[in-house]
Amino acid sequence: MTIAARIEENLEAVRARFDGACARAGRDPAEVRLIAVSKYRPAEETRALYDAGVRDFGENRVQEACAKIPEMPGDIRWHLIGPLQTNKAKYLPGLLAEVHSVERMKVAAALEEEYGKRGLAVSVFVQVNVAGESQKSGCAPQDTEALVRGVAALGSVELAGLMTMAPYGTNAEQARPVFRALRKLRDEVSAATGIALPRLSMGMTNDFEVAIEEGATEVRVGTALYEGCDR
Repeated sequence: MTIAARIEENLEAVRARFDGACARAGRDPAEVRLIAVSKYRPAEETRALYDAGVRDFGENRVQEACAKIPEMPGDIRWHLIGPLQTNKAKYLPGLLAEVHSVERMKVAAALEEEYGKRGLAVSVFVQVNVAGESQKSGCAPQDTEALVRGVAALGSVELAGLMTMAPYGTNAEQARPVFRALRKLRDEVSAATGIALPRLSMGMTNDFEVAIEEGATEVRVGTALYEGCDR
């Protein structure tokens, strides 16, 4: 089986899981965006996913994204899903449409400066370390409201919602309380600030179905799309 055929088969399996989760939650699949995590994967696989209809891809490192994106079709929406160092923000305008990992005001301010001076805008998620893991990025839940207020006041940075990651090694049901907590936090912060936070970026290969059931509007899937591709 060719890489392209394997990718298409894997994508069909992921979409079946995706649609099943939406059905269980009584949600329209069009409400949820599938982001294919393309970090560390060869261009051949990204192109195969594109040819199969995927238009949203997630990169983890700015350097890799800068090398890959110019070689790919221009109608792809690229998402930065990994941590962003402020000195790397200057490379993102014109390449990245969304940043899922704004964890402090300094990062948001760097994006504001770089996108603003080019007359561009970027959509961002405030990343929250719901589980309180020391090795994970993200602001503390109790600091989320202040960060949301600060980001929402910017001009070229458009606040989309909140993002979180479940602890490593957890199964889907163990991840459910984390996703539920982010949704609850979103509702509380939105009510307290009057700021709309319509989107929730949460869920990966092992737990994206539960994330959808708990309100995710974007899920970041990598491993399941590439099974059988490594040689």
